[in-house]
Amino acid sequence: MSRIFKRKWLLVAGLIVMMAVLAGCSSTRQHMTTEDMLQGGFWQRNVVYWFSLVLDKFATLFNGEYGLAILLLTIVVRTLILPLTLKQYRSSKAMQAIQPEIEKIRKKHKDNPQMVQQETMKLFQQNGVNPMAGCFPMIVQMPVFIALYNSISTNSAIYGHKFLGLQLGLNVKEQGMMLAYALPIIAAITTFTQTKMMQSQQKTAMPGMQVMLLIFPVMIFVMALQFPVALPLYWIYSNLYTIVQNYFLYVRPSKRKESVPAK
Repeated sequence: MSRIFKRKWLLVAGLIVMMAVLAGCSSTRQHMTTEDMLQGGFWQRNVVYWFSLVLDKFATLFNGEYGLAILLLTIVVRTLILPLTLKQYRSSKAMQAIQPEIEKIRKKHKDNPQMVQQETMKLFQQNGVNPMAGCFPMIVQMPVFIALYNSISTNSAIYGHKFLGLQLGLNVKEQGMMLAYALPIIAAITTFTQTKMMQSQQKTAMPGMQVMLLIFPVMIFVMALQFPVALPLYWIYSNLYTIVQNYFLYVRPSKRKESVPAK
């Protein structure tokens, strides 16, 4: 189990490094129209251009409101990866179901960690459980996040657009108003909430998960201070989607079970 946990930590660390690199590059971006992106490099021509074009099209549906365009994009992206999320949910339930067997393996081979690892992985395979399934939605969203960042920091229309009085292309510190600090705070709170909802349904918490529960919202808050405010806006939209999703996947079924009288 320790190897699996290390992989999850490496994934989170990779996400942190990616965000740090993007934050460091924010001052070197050139602003251009979506069409001008076709003259850029491979990533810009084949990924960022189409991403920016979709945002432009969505914005026209809302009379040029890019803040609402990002909301629509978030809903579309999260709905597209919903099958992966449901797979994650089923894997989580299967993991809970085999916890007694895992405990038996740990007790039986308590003096042989390597055998515990082998027997546990065999048990996962026999029951179709993928302990890394919880990382899949985040992995899928990484290219989306990078493309969104590039679109916001490059597309001159998005960069100069205001939503709720805030300029989407500037970070919180550059806004010149205290209201801007509400976005990183809300992003951190919603990150904590959606993570806590998932962990509260796990009968057996993996080592260090409580630490991640505290570290990840803080990381989101710090990064949200550095990025253009459109990125914290995307995080908030995505987190709210996840909170609603987790309610129907975890909270509501639990309430139904509790409401059933014991025989």
